[in-house]
Amino acid sequence: MHIAVALAYQGARVAALDLDPRQRTLYRYFENRADTEQRRGIELPGARFDVFEGGSVEEFEAAVEAISKGAGDLASQCDFVIFDTPGRDDPLARHAATQADTLVTPMNDSFVDFDLIGQVDAETFKVRRLSFYAELIWEARKSRAMKQLAEQRREMDWVVVRNRVHHIDARNQKRIDQALHELSKRVGFRVAHGLSERVIYRELFPSGLTLLDKGHLGELGTSHLVARQELRSLVANLHLPTPARARTEVA
Repeated sequence: MHIAVALAYQGARVAALDLDPRQRTLYRYFENRADTEQRRGIELPGARFDVFEGGSVEEFEAAVEAISKGAGDLASQCDFVIFDTPGRDDPLARHAATQADTLVTPMNDSFVDFDLIGQVDAETFKVRRLSFYAELIWEARKSRAMKQLAEQRREMDWVVVRNRVHHIDARNQKRIDQALHELSKRVGFRVAHGLSERVIYRELFPSGLTLLDKGHLGELGTSHLVARQELRSLVANLHLPTPARARTEVA
């Protein structure tokens, strides 16, 4: 949500599709934002948004075709199409991940989340093997590289974003650092610092606002200003292409 709004503030045309029809958190966030605009009589930068209603396994092929066509139609009208995938193994999520130009995989700073991309030895914390997800993306990137020239698409940029990083457990953080560094060399992802553990991110959900909506948030403390800079750094570290007409965000 924050990335979508940050891009919109830069002047980009953004579309956001929530691929989790059961939870639909991103869709609800945008709904809350629209309600706030109507209630306050204001206009905020945002995105065209929708939720994709997935079907049964038998309808999977039709669903993949539909979502691919939808992304193609949106791509001709938008600068960025953001897919928010569910945090579980899902056919549409796999399809969206393997087709992405930029794949952002958020993980909390723990080996529970690390297990999504790799398994480590219980004694040494060295990476023992890739996870199913990491193997999926590795194969997708290899296939993409072989077709890159014919399809005129850039190489997939896979970014693992470390969220909710705490600074009190130095030993755990060092082990995560080492495991991520080792695994990144094997499968080719980049590591970026994401969003720290802050209450403000959850408090903004009911209003649909983000930390970039200056003038609509009331009085902000120093920690909130630091969080805003943290968000800007995250967007910058994604290295997304800048549309020609995009404007520079007012500081």
